Amino acid sequence: MDVAAKKILTALKSGKYSPVYVLQGEETYYIDLIADYIEENALTESEKGFNQVVVYGKDASVATILTHAKRYPMMAERQVVIVREAQEIPDLQKEMGAKLLLDYVANPTPSTILVLCHKHKALDKRRELGKKIDKLTLSAVFKKPYENQLPDFILNYVKEKGYEVDEGAVRVLCEYVGNDLKRLSNELDKVMIALLPGDTLTADKVMLQVGISREYNIFELQKALIKRDPLQANKIVNYFENNTKKNPLIPAVAFLYSFYSKLLVASTASDKSDRSLVSLLKISPYAARDYSSALQYYSTPQLVNCIQSIAEADLKIKGVNASAVGEGQILRELVYRLIH
Repeated sequence: MDVAAKKILTALKSGKYSPVYVLQGEETYYIDLIADYIEENALTESEKGFNQVVVYGKDASVATILTHAKRYPMMAERQVVIVREAQEIPDLQKEMGAKLLLDYVANPTPSTILVLCHKHKALDKRRELGKKIDKLTLSAVFKKPYENQLPDFILNYVKEKGYEVDEGAVRVLCEYVGNDLKRLSNELDKVMIALLPGDTLTADKVMLQVGISREYNIFELQKALIKRDPLQANKIVNYFENNTKKNPLIPAVAFLYSFYSKLLVASTASDKSDRSLVSLLKISPYAARDYSSALQYYSTPQLVNCIQSIAEADLKIKGVNASAVGEGQILRELVYRLIH
């Protein structure tokens, strides 16, 4: 878990609330996690009716939000004001709106918990609001995690739910879902619905849930390319061609581009140990073995040619310099060039 998120949640679970929370950044998972905890736990059910307000940024000005925040609670110790999508507040980036908010956070109503969920980006540090907000509030900026941070997130998330997870499942989730923690947690929740307490989350169960063929998927194609196995690679291409809805070509090509681009960086590294590659490429420890193995089959000049071939295939898919051939044939030609 993100260090700042863990610190905030630990304080909240011990009953320690701050007057103003400013939750911001690209990674929306932790913003929602903290805001949801406050919404569910800061007040009792009987207190929420009069003392809890949830508004959306596009529907409220700074003045409107502060009108709610300056009220006093009714028959309760505190009140809660949560602003979802705070980045859309119309006057937040304007001088008047920013000044109103700064004046409030400098002297907040002690019986109010104000939560601003500023998603997808942080406040502009070049402006006065961005410069001062960290000193006046409990503020945290959440960045997208690197790929090598995902396994720990998955292991901890599954463990907290009372289950186990094997290495194969972790790898599939890291590579198929990527670093979108919101989507990753949703996929995990879907798989765990069918599990019994104490069960182990396996790669097969994950693939079944997210609609990936056990034998014919992008991970197996990557393995075939690493080993330069044309027979297995073409079997997978045939499957993709006959199941285009489940295996669209553009994400497959993007996946291959990511792999070969990182492999090119790895090929020029002085230290090619698994541990070094994990740190250098920001990849999952489970993926490091694939990179180490691939380096035995590809030289740096070959990798440059591979990336050029992938870029050309990407353009063809998008209609640039494309003939009348279908997506399946484009992928088939790409696979041939990557192997040979």
